[in-house]
Amino acid sequence: MEDAQVVGMLVRRCVAGDAVAWEEIVQRYNRRIYNICYRFAGSADDAQDLTQEVFIKMYRTLNSYDVERSAFMTWVTTITRNLLVDHFRKSKQDRVTDSIDAAPSEHEDATPLSDKIQDRTPTPDASAQSRETRETVHRALQKLSPDLREAVILRDLQDMDYREIATVLRVPEGTVKSRINRGRAELARLLQRTYRQVM
Repeated sequence: MEDAQVVGMLVRRCVAGDAVAWEEIVQRYNRRIYNICYRFAGSADDAQDLTQEVFIKMYRTLNSYDVERSAFMTWVTTITRNLLVDHFRKSKQDRVTDSIDAAPSEHEDATPLSDKIQDRTPTPDASAQSRETRETVHRALQKLSPDLREAVILRDLQDMDYREIATVLRVPEGTVKSRINRGRAELARLLQRTYRQVM
């Protein structure tokens, strides 16, 4: 049975009051939702609280999910994104980036960030390096404007396609591509600056 069918069945069971089905939904999506929240919030405690809020919102609105209209993960990501936007409006934690020097390139750079920044050579301290790299990227992500940050996170870290991201962000695909390009360029600039300071 394909994943969409399994999820559709779980949603129907859950709406009918099946607690086991809800637990399975939570187990399936907890890690992905937490990761999105953590990338935006920047702290594990905030991410945990936000993840719980997302699940509360999901549970309350589960009967509004329409399997014909969108993939469940797209629906879940939309709920997560809306909650994060509300959270940042309330807490005024939006950070604005420095102005981007160059105009965004017209040519799409399809190479995922992970391919650009990961050191693939196995060394004894590879796991420490990898953790350090993740933390460096995470800190740099926090410096991006919310629009650029969410586009880069959904594309490069959550592996969503442009159409799904456009649905979640409620913007045209062209805007999504532009934000991803600008976000990647800004992130690369921030990472270069960080590495220059370390050297």
